Amino acid sequence: MSGVAGARPSTVADDVERPGPSLGAVGLKGLCPRCGAPTLFAGWARFADRCGQCGLDYEQFNVGDGPAAFLTLIIGTIITALAIALELTVHPPLWLHMLIWVPVTAAGVLYALRLAKGALLAAEYRNAAKEGRIRQDAS
Repeated sequence: MSGVAGARPSTVADDVERPGPSLGAVGLKGLCPRCGAPTLFAGWARFADRCGQCGLDYEQFNVGDGPAAFLTLIIGTIITALAIALELTVHPPLWLHMLIWVPVTAAGVLYALRLAKGALLAAEYRNAAKEGRIRQDAS
Protein backbone atom coordinates (compact mmCIF):
# COMPACT_ATOMS: atom_id res chain seq x y z
CA MET A 1 0.00 0.00 0.00
CA SER A 2 1.43 3.37 -0.88
CA GLY A 3 0.44 6.76 0.49
CA VAL A 4 -2.40 8.28 -1.47
CA ALA A 5 -2.44 12.06 -1.69
CA GLY A 6 -6.19 12.28 -2.12
CA ALA A 7 -7.11 9.69 0.50
CA ARG A 8 -9.88 10.78 2.77
CA PRO A 9 -8.98 11.17 6.44
CA SER A 10 -10.15 8.15 8.37
CA THR A 11 -11.64 8.04 11.80
CA VAL A 12 -11.50 5.56 14.63
CA ALA A 13 -14.91 4.13 13.76
CA ASP A 14 -13.85 3.31 10.18
CA ASP A 15 -11.97 0.16 11.04
CA VAL A 16 -12.40 -0.89 14.64
CA GLU A 17 -12.64 -4.56 13.63
CA ARG A 18 -9.19 -4.72 11.98
CA PRO A 19 -6.45 -5.89 14.33
CA GLY A 20 -3.19 -4.01 14.14
CA PRO A 21 0.25 -4.31 15.70
CA SER A 22 0.63 -4.88 19.45
CA LEU A 23 0.62 -1.94 21.86
CA GLY A 24 4.32 -2.43 22.59
CA ALA A 25 5.24 -2.54 18.91
CA VAL A 26 3.30 0.65 18.25
CA GLY A 27 5.24 2.46 20.97
CA LEU A 28 8.69 0.99 20.43
CA LYS A 29 8.75 1.01 16.64
CA GLY A 30 6.40 3.95 15.99
CA LEU A 31 3.95 1.85 13.97
CA CYS A 32 0.55 3.02 12.81
CA PRO A 33 -2.04 1.24 14.99
CA ARG A 34 -4.13 0.44 11.91
CA CYS A 35 -1.77 -0.56 9.08
CA GLY A 36 1.53 -1.14 10.90
CA ALA A 37 3.57 1.34 8.83
CA PRO A 38 6.32 3.13 10.79
CA THR A 39 4.64 6.54 10.51
CA LEU A 40 3.41 7.30 14.05
CA PHE A 41 6.10 9.73 15.17
CA ALA A 42 7.30 12.88 13.40
CA GLY A 43 9.94 13.44 16.10
CA TRP A 44 11.31 11.43 18.99
CA ALA A 45 8.09 11.69 21.03
CA ARG A 46 5.95 13.94 18.81
CA PHE A 47 3.16 12.38 16.79
CA ALA A 48 2.84 12.90 13.05
CA ASP A 49 -0.41 14.48 11.82
CA ARG A 50 -1.55 11.34 9.99
CA CYS A 51 -0.29 8.02 8.65
CA GLY A 52 1.42 8.41 5.30
CA GLN A 53 0.30 4.90 4.26
CA CYS A 54 -3.34 4.52 5.27
CA GLY A 55 -4.31 8.11 6.13
CA LEU A 56 -5.31 7.48 9.78
CA ASP A 57 -5.64 10.88 11.45
CA TYR A 58 -3.49 10.80 14.61
CA GLU A 59 -4.72 14.23 15.70
CA GLN A 60 -8.12 12.76 16.64
CA PHE A 61 -6.54 10.94 19.59
CA ASN A 62 -6.03 12.70 22.91
CA VAL A 63 -2.99 11.20 24.61
CA GLY A 64 -2.35 14.36 26.65
CA ASP A 65 0.23 14.66 29.41
CA GLY A 66 -0.77 11.57 31.38
CA PRO A 67 2.20 9.46 30.25
CA ALA A 68 4.67 12.24 31.10
CA ALA A 69 3.26 12.70 34.60
CA PHE A 70 3.30 9.00 35.43
CA LEU A 71 6.76 8.49 33.96
CA THR A 72 8.14 11.39 35.99
CA LEU A 73 6.92 9.75 39.18
CA ILE A 74 7.87 6.19 38.28
CA ILE A 75 11.30 6.84 36.76
CA GLY A 76 12.09 9.47 39.39
CA THR A 77 11.39 6.93 42.13
CA ILE A 78 13.54 4.26 40.48
CA ILE A 79 16.47 6.62 39.84
CA THR A 80 16.30 8.02 43.37
CA ALA A 81 16.35 4.53 44.89
CA LEU A 82 19.31 3.52 42.70
CA ALA A 83 21.21 6.72 43.54
CA ILE A 84 20.64 6.21 47.27
CA ALA A 85 21.74 2.58 47.03
CA LEU A 86 24.91 3.61 45.16
CA GLU A 87 25.65 6.33 47.71
CA LEU A 88 25.22 4.00 50.67
CA THR A 89 27.39 1.25 49.19
CA VAL A 90 30.17 2.99 47.23
CA HIS A 91 30.10 6.66 48.42
CA PRO A 92 31.05 8.20 45.04
CA PRO A 93 31.65 11.97 44.76
CA LEU A 94 28.77 14.23 43.75
CA TRP A 95 30.14 14.84 40.26
CA LEU A 96 30.06 11.10 39.58
CA HIS A 97 26.43 10.89 40.70
CA MET A 98 25.60 13.68 38.27
CA LEU A 99 27.60 12.05 35.50
CA ILE A 100 25.66 8.81 35.98
CA TRP A 101 22.12 9.81 36.89
CA VAL A 102 21.43 12.82 34.65
CA PRO A 103 21.89 10.93 31.35
CA VAL A 104 20.30 7.75 32.72
CA THR A 105 17.24 9.75 33.80
CA ALA A 106 16.99 11.64 30.49
CA ALA A 107 17.34 8.47 28.41
CA GLY A 108 14.86 6.58 30.58
CA VAL A 109 12.23 9.28 30.33
CA LEU A 110 12.61 9.72 26.56
CA TYR A 111 12.45 6.01 25.75
CA ALA A 112 9.60 5.37 28.17
CA LEU A 113 7.67 8.44 26.97
CA ARG A 114 7.78 7.23 23.37
CA LEU A 115 6.63 3.76 24.43
CA ALA A 116 3.86 5.06 26.71
CA LYS A 117 2.49 7.63 24.24
CA GLY A 118 2.46 5.13 21.37
CA ALA A 119 0.81 2.42 23.46
CA LEU A 120 -1.83 4.82 24.78
CA LEU A 121 -2.66 6.04 21.27
CA ALA A 122 -2.93 2.43 20.07
CA ALA A 123 -5.21 1.57 23.01
CA GLU A 124 -7.44 4.56 22.20
CA TYR A 125 -7.60 3.42 18.56
CA ARG A 126 -8.38 -0.23 19.41
CA ASN A 127 -11.06 0.63 21.95
CA ALA A 128 -12.57 3.41 19.80
CA ALA A 129 -12.21 5.71 22.81
CA LYS A 130 -14.20 8.92 22.64
CA GLU A 131 -14.53 11.92 24.88
CA GLY A 132 -16.86 11.31 27.82
CA ARG A 133 -20.38 12.70 27.74
CA ILE A 134 -22.91 13.25 30.48
CA ARG A 135 -26.23 11.71 29.55
CA GLN A 136 -29.14 14.12 29.71
CA ASP A 137 -32.24 12.26 30.96
CA ALA A 138 -35.62 13.82 30.35
CA SER A 139 -37.36 14.00 33.74
